[in-house]
Amino acid sequence: MGNSIWIYRIYDITEEIDLRRVEEKLSPDKPTSRLRLSRVRPKSIHIDNPPVTVELGSSKTVLNGSEYHSTATARIFDLGVVSIVLKLDLDPHIKYEQLRDLSVFLYQTTDLEAIFEGFLAIIKTSLDIPDRPDGNSFVEDFSIYFFRTWDKSWNPTPILLAEKEPLSEQTVRETLKNSFSYGTGDMAIITWDSALVYDSEGSTDIPDLLEFATTQLLELRYYDTVLTRELDRMYDSIEMADKQGWWTKIRQYRRIMKNFMEIVIDITDITERIQKQITVTEDVFYARVYGSALSIFRTREWTESIQHKIQLIQRTYSMLNDEVVNYRSLLVELAIVGLIVFEVILTLIEY
Repeated sequence: MGNSIWIYRIYDITEEIDLRRVEEKLSPDKPTSRLRLSRVRPKSIHIDNPPVTVELGSSKTVLNGSEYHSTATARIFDLGVVSIVLKLDLDPHIKYEQLRDLSVFLYQTTDLEAIFEGFLAIIKTSLDIPDRPDGNSFVEDFSIYFFRTWDKSWNPTPILLAEKEPLSEQTVRETLKNSFSYGTGDMAIITWDSALVYDSEGSTDIPDLLEFATTQLLELRYYDTVLTRELDRMYDSIEMADKQGWWTKIRQYRRIMKNFMEIVIDITDITERIQKQITVTEDVFYARVYGSALSIFRTREWTESIQHKIQLIQRTYSMLNDEVVNYRSLLVELAIVGLIVFEVILTLIEY
C-alpha cells in the first residue's frame, strides 16, 4: 500500500448489530475480519467487541477529470454503526499543488455521496437492516491523507484545511499543534474533519483509532438528539395532561414518569457502552493520540450535553413524582374525612 486518501462516511443505522451474525451472513460472499491493531500488545488497548471489516471491492473512480484506483471497505460496529471508507491511490510522483487542489475538490464535491449510499444499501440489504422507524439518519464524514513517503518540505496545513488561499501563521500554528510523532518514520496531524498520517512502515493503527473516535462522536450526537426530541415530546405531554381532570392527569403523569425512567436507563447504558468501546491502557502514545482526537472532536461537550438532559429528565421526574404523591396524600385525607363524616352520620342516625 502506497500513498492514498481515505474518505470516510460513518452512518448510524440501527440500535444494535449482532457481529457474529454479520460474519455468518457476509463471510460466504465477501472477505471479512475482526479489527486488530498491529503495533500494540493485546493488553495495551482493549476493544470490547472488535468491529467486523468487510471488503467491498476495488474500481476506478473519476474525480475532477482524473482517474484513481479505489478500494472500498466497510467496518460494522455492534453499536449500530457502519463506517465505509473509500481509499484513493495517489500517483507516487504527485506534485504538492495537485494534492492540495485534490483536497479542495474533495472538500467541496458531492460526487461521492451516491457511491457511499450504494455501498451502504448493499450492507443494509445483506444484513436485513431496515431504516430507523423515526426516519432519523446521522452521518459523519472524515478524511485521512495517508502516506508511506512524505516530503518534509510540503506544508500539510493547506491540504488538511482544503485551502488554496495563503494562510496566516496563527492558522498554521493552531493546525499543527495537534501533531504527534513516536519515531522518525511517523507523524500524525489531526483536525476537526481530517488528518494527515505518515507511517513509513504502513501501519494503519492511527487511522483505526481515529475511526473509533469519529464513531463515538457520531453516536453521542445521535443520542443527544434523541434526548432533545424526547424532552420536547414529554413536555408537550405534561402540558396536555395539565389540561385534564385530576384523575386523568395523575394517570398521564405516571405514564410520563415511566417513559422518563426507561429513557434514562437506556441512554445511560448506551453512553457507557460508547465510552467503553475502546480503552487505551498501557500504550502512552496511542492514549495521547486517541485522547486528543476525542478532545478535537469535542466528545466531552456532547457527553456533558447528554448528562445535562438526563439531569433535566430526573428533575422533571422528581417534580411529577411529588405531584403524584401530593395528589395521593390529598386523596387519602379526603378518604379519612369522608370516613369521619360517614361515622358521624351513622351516629346521628342511631340517635
